[in-house]
Amino acid sequence: MTTTDTAVRAKRSLPARIAARAGGGVLRIFLLVVGLFWLMPTVGLLLSSLRDEADIESSGWWRVLTHPGGLTTENYGNLLGNDKVMESLLTTAAITVPSTVLVILIGALAGYAFAWLDFPGRDWWFMVVVGLLVVPVQVALIPVAKLFNTLGVFETTPGVILFHTAFGLPFAVFLLRNFFAEIPRELLEAARLDGAGELRLFTRVVLPLGGPAIASLGIFQFLWVWNDMLIALIFADSGNPPITVALQQQVRQFGSNIDVLAPGAFLSMIVPLAVFFAFQRQFVNGIMAGGVK
Repeated sequence: MTTTDTAVRAKRSLPARIAARAGGGVLRIFLLVVGLFWLMPTVGLLLSSLRDEADIESSGWWRVLTHPGGLTTENYGNLLGNDKVMESLLTTAAITVPSTVLVILIGALAGYAFAWLDFPGRDWWFMVVVGLLVVPVQVALIPVAKLFNTLGVFETTPGVILFHTAFGLPFAVFLLRNFFAEIPRELLEAARLDGAGELRLFTRVVLPLGGPAIASLGIFQFLWVWNDMLIALIFADSGNPPITVALQQQVRQFGSNIDVLAPGAFLSMIVPLAVFFAFQRQFVNGIMAGGVK
């Protein structure tokens, strides 16, 4: 070891030296343990959904680790036979998919306009959009409820979609505008010289380059809408609610039917997890691209 290396190591702080030495197997083991702790509630819910009601009431889910013979899929059969819960899953999908698609489409169009089109008051309008990011949802509940009641969309699926779309757009416009603004101007000018109009430029150049950011936005919006309960509890149809409200109603009306609640809760959780893992590569690319730029 040279004198220079010794001097550099001497200048390092104690935490830096500890981190450098623990950067191998010790750190990986620590992260693995942390990951297992984070997964424990999910594993517990899965095992609870595979136990009968009597076992759930008499002991905790960890008993399965020593007595695995008590697992059964009968609870999922009961879930499939519960029309209320199954209809709520379809309602949740009918709300989440349009809300995600509309936010991506409108946000991408607005983000491109704010990034590359010149129109009067562009910067001021963008500041308004940024300002809307700090408006809490709770402030708008009563005014929007009165407005939706006047328009006749209160307690309807289109009303919930409209609410989620409106409150998802400020973040979408802010995210995509900043991402689109980093596209090299020379690339867009070259496309214009080839005769591409704004619509073709948007669909053929900007959207493919913005794929990682759009995927990240789609995941955020999908998870937010799918897991939402506050907006669904207020604005959704009480006779055909989303899964979050349907499970809450099951608890209120039938407090002992854990054989339906456990698999229903796991099923409602596994869908957004599947979406995240399906698009995790695009999500990471979007985060990395935003960090590099």
